[in-house]
Amino acid sequence: MPLTQTAKSSTYQSYALHNFKGIPQISKLNDEQRRDIEIVSQVLPFKSNNYVVDELINWNRVPDDPIFTLTFPRREMLTDTHYALMKQAMDTGRSKDEIKKVANSIRKELNPHPAGQLEHNVPMIEEHKLTGMQHKYRETVLFFPSQGQTCHAYCSFCFRWPQFVGMDEWKFAMRETELLIKYLQTHKEVTDLLFTGGDPMIMKNKIFANYIDAILEADIPHLQTIRIGTKALGYWPYKFITDDDADDTLRTFEKIVRHGKNLAIMAHFNHPVELSTEAVKTAIKRILQTGAQIRTQSPVMKNINAHPDIWAAMWRQQVNLNCIPYYMFVARDTGAQHYFKVPLVEAWEIFRKAYQQVSGVCRTVRGPSMSAMPGKIQILGISETGGKKIMTLRFLQGRNPDWAARPFFAEFDDKAAWLNDLKPAFGEEQFFFEEELKTF
Repeated sequence: MPLTQTAKSSTYQSYALHNFKGIPQISKLNDEQRRDIEIVSQVLPFKSNNYVVDELINWNRVPDDPIFTLTFPRREMLTDTHYALMKQAMDTGRSKDEIKKVANSIRKELNPHPAGQLEHNVPMIEEHKLTGMQHKYRETVLFFPSQGQTCHAYCSFCFRWPQFVGMDEWKFAMRETELLIKYLQTHKEVTDLLFTGGDPMIMKNKIFANYIDAILEADIPHLQTIRIGTKALGYWPYKFITDDDADDTLRTFEKIVRHGKNLAIMAHFNHPVELSTEAVKTAIKRILQTGAQIRTQSPVMKNINAHPDIWAAMWRQQVNLNCIPYYMFVARDTGAQHYFKVPLVEAWEIFRKAYQQVSGVCRTVRGPSMSAMPGKIQILGISETGGKKIMTLRFLQGRNPDWAARPFFAEFDDKAAWLNDLKPAFGEEQFFFEEELKTF
């Protein structure tokens, strides 16, 4: 797997709130913008690195550059009320503990664990709550390795932002590989294991490989696919090129494939710029040479990618790099959703117009989809019946597997941005799944 390019930023430099003013390009921001970063970062986590800063952000377009907005906090990401509370706490010289208390009170109002993640998705084994796992859909278990609960850079829209703000009661994380394996062996319906975080590709290979070796040595026949949810290709592709354990990481990927498991890298790309560098192109080639596949996904977000031409270009570029477009999501109802949210009708229009621009090999993508409390729900489109517009939706995944692929209908609402905003069509009192959902 030869290298085909010279690395520009292969010496890693991380930036957080304590040292962001040391970024050379930050001088392009005025005093107010820099102060906004400090204030908003007390509530929503901030972290970046030199690859994002040097190779992805167009500083001539800041603050409106999409990658800048994707990674640097902005005033608009807090409501006026929350911003004023945080600013007052900082301007009046309160202690760090007092500022943290104000920040936590704001965070609790930002729906830190949407879709019942903390209450309904955490499995049990032998009366032991597995706080580093989620099992929402029958075939798929999510695993949060404790050493993978950070990222190379934080997305400002991230629905898992509570992982990074120092409130342990909101974290998913687990070290006990033995319990994970026991759970997988017991639950023969599980075919897919998803490593997630944070970002599992923040881990050194010697740590990641320990998990993989234990799983492969357990020889679980019904486990068919290992997925790795990661933003590393977008935010630090040198993980797979010039990091000191890059080759070892790729050998671990090869080992998974040699053992007869399907390895799927679930790559997050939010804008075509992330696919434009020589580093990411080289990293993708090296990963594909291991026998892994790369599937791509992103939410559709105002101020980042809410235009069909952006999505069409992104899907084409992904396919040209031999990646598989997988999901267009709706931004979850958490954190700074008010800043990023796109109404469901508009999201469908963006998807439809982008879909029309691409060939069949790009049309593996599904969306727009909400990962809501009952399951993954796709907006299929807008129809008209009896002179009234209605919205047609269906389950891609459901807490009850029998819900999958079942269409249902909602009243037309061009302001609705989440499932909870919708009302059943045709005078029905509730959607077909709501009564059963109460039992989960």
